[in-house]
Amino acid sequence: MNRKLVHVNQVDIYTESFGNPKDPAVLLIMGAMSSLDWWDEEFCERLAEKGRFVIRYDHRDLGESIVYQPGTSNYTIADLADDAFGILEAYSIEKAHITGMSLGGMIGQIMAVKHPDRVLSLTIIASSVFGTEQASLPQMDQRILDYHSKSASLDWSDREAAIAYLAGGWETLSGSKPFEKERMFKLAERELSRAKQIQSRFNYVLLGGGEEYLDRMKEIKVPVTIIHGTEDPALPFEHAQALARAIPHSELVKLEGTGHEIHKEDWDTIIEKIVTLSSSVSHL
Repeated sequence: MNRKLVHVNQVDIYTESFGNPKDPAVLLIMGAMSSLDWWDEEFCERLAEKGRFVIRYDHRDLGESIVYQPGTSNYTIADLADDAFGILEAYSIEKAHITGMSLGGMIGQIMAVKHPDRVLSLTIIASSVFGTEQASLPQMDQRILDYHSKSASLDWSDREAAIAYLAGGWETLSGSKPFEKERMFKLAERELSRAKQIQSRFNYVLLGGGEEYLDRMKEIKVPVTIIHGTEDPALPFEHAQALARAIPHSELVKLEGTGHEIHKEDWDTIIEKIVTLSSSVSHL
């Protein structure tokens, strides 16, 4: 693994890469309030072993990237899409395969609409259509919102409590597959250890923008695979079905019993789908 702090769009973004830079590039984009840590290092290594150059990174307000004062709004979802393009430029990558989780999947959609010549393929995991239809789809389980409402009273200086909170947040997102407690606590500890300012993660509650890209998914012409758990409590499976309707040529892959997560039991399926999709595209 190689580490690189890149300066894009007048901000510093922390990145990590795996594999051979000469291989086809896969940019991994994580969801809201989630650092690059939640793309497990082992997952990235296994994808790289399949002949892919893998890049993961911290969004703004997360990990070792630029952070802003908690409770402020300093960027839009369109800015986050531009950050992703900026990372590719910093690595001298003209075109890449995009894999996005949750909010990352919506960022990927914007990227494929804004610069279709720079996106080779799009894998969308546990996400939703970036359009007005989203408001009419089943909403997030109230238990998730109730859990995160406790963050305001959490003593973030209490390391054990903070790690338990971060790991527990993923438990509220899990499906019926066994909750990977040990793995989640390990990743939560790494995230907390790296974070410049952990409470800035909640600035994502204020994230907006990107209206100029709403309801434009039919413009996406690159190959698309949609991967979604059947028991996702944050973005129920109907969101995946809406996305599949919005991008008619896409493939929809069901993960039975999976929640809003990248469960280790699903890694083989997800990696296979990313590799198969990227192999179907000419890199010339």
